[in-house]
Amino acid sequence: MTGTDGKSRGINTRLAHSGHEPRSYHGFVQPPVVHASTVLFPDAGTMASRNQRYTYGTRGTPTSDALASAIDALEGSAGTICVPSGLAAVTVPLLSFLSAGDHVLIVDSVYNPTRRFADTMLARLGVEVEYYPPELGAGIASVMKPNTKVVWTESPGSNTFEMQDIPAICEAAHAGGAIVMMDNTWATPLFFKPLDHGVDISVHAATKYPGGHSDVLLGTVSANDACWDRLHEGFLTLGTCAGPDDVYLVQRGLKTMGVRLQRHGESALALAQWLEGQPGVKQVLHPALPSFPGHDLWKRDFCGASGLFSIVLEGGGTEKAHAFLDALEIFGLGYSWGGHESLAVHVYLGDRTVSRTDYGGPLIRLQIGLEDVADLKADLAAGLEAANAAA
Repeated sequence: MTGTDGKSRGINTRLAHSGHEPRSYHGFVQPPVVHASTVLFPDAGTMASRNQRYTYGTRGTPTSDALASAIDALEGSAGTICVPSGLAAVTVPLLSFLSAGDHVLIVDSVYNPTRRFADTMLARLGVEVEYYPPELGAGIASVMKPNTKVVWTESPGSNTFEMQDIPAICEAAHAGGAIVMMDNTWATPLFFKPLDHGVDISVHAATKYPGGHSDVLLGTVSANDACWDRLHEGFLTLGTCAGPDDVYLVQRGLKTMGVRLQRHGESALALAQWLEGQPGVKQVLHPALPSFPGHDLWKRDFCGASGLFSIVLEGGGTEKAHAFLDALEIFGLGYSWGGHESLAVHVYLGDRTVSRTDYGGPLIRLQIGLEDVADLKADLAAGLEAANAAA
């Protein structure tokens, strides 16, 4: 989005104005919420040729177009699809680009439902699934095969936040004839734009920061020019369109995502820095901390950090983790993240196959919401006190 002077607008200006032109719909600021299945044609010839913008509800509406257009403006993508959940945003591109006999490489720190889909459905459909360690970088070339079609990345990794060298992976993957997909939910395109770094397809659980209020399920998938047609065809074939009310909620949430993300990130970093010095905390896993092993990659490629990170408690096991969690009052115990409220969960790492690490204590993942930092600090202090007492 540029002004009449040719200068690019700031990110919050773009978020506030992308995706819908009020003058295109009677001046109303928000796009219309179109509930549609059947679309009428003016005559038989138009119906036979389908020569009009909208032909059926599954193939797009003004509501879905508004969100897709806004996401394209952020991603710099050729096109975006809106699907019913973050997991659908994972499965649709994988199903669209993989066939029986193909080989897919998936980072071992991947979101667990992605692993479950790969190990069950993809394997059943005849796709060869292999996991690789997140720090492999350009070394991805050493595990590629002639039939490797997709390299799946996620940076930072789920729960433990390992950073990947995305540009190096893209270069090696493309040299071997594979495309690169990336789950970029943690950073959003505000802090990292995958397609600018060589990624072909960018995946987001819009349930998280774009929605922002823990009340909607949605996913978006954005592709570059080379991959857009195939992604879009797979989307239409699978019939995975999102409902208009959910799309509308994410479109509305997108308008404030910039200011919310700034708050999430600042609060999370402040708490991560404080937690590094607290008794009972063995390690803080936050890419923006200089102490974090992947900090240099984060600093090189990312322009911000969101509100999700983990801590490792000093020794102990499930009993200690539960003592910590049960002592919390402000932090809710729940999955997902990206909403206005803070959450905590005991992390399970038993699904990993090639990057198992003994962290020396239970991992607690923290989603930092929009509450006051002083209150969250006091709540975490109470959790640590209970955990230390349970040691």
